[in-house]
Amino acid sequence: MVSQFVTVTNTTGLHLNPAGVFCQTAMRYKSRITFKLNGDESNAKSVLSVLGACVFAGDEIELICEGEDEEEALQAMIDVVENGLGE
Repeated sequence: MVSQFVTVTNTTGLHLNPAGVFCQTAMRYKSRITFKLNGDESNAKSVLSVLGACVFAGDEIELICEGEDEEEALQAMIDVVENGLGE
């Protein structure tokens, strides 16, 4: 298992379009990918779970990857968040 904190920097947070980009990135990997915000854990591969987490611009989330490609998955998730989630 690997994890890292990252700050959501895009102006709208994880609303529908950025949540889709976030989930599509997560789904490319075999690892279990979750994130935590305020102690609540959400599935990064589920759009409903991501939207339900109510992540706003400036929120710091902890990305957690567990599985055979966890290092690669974590880096990809960090990159997509830091690059603005397609916005």
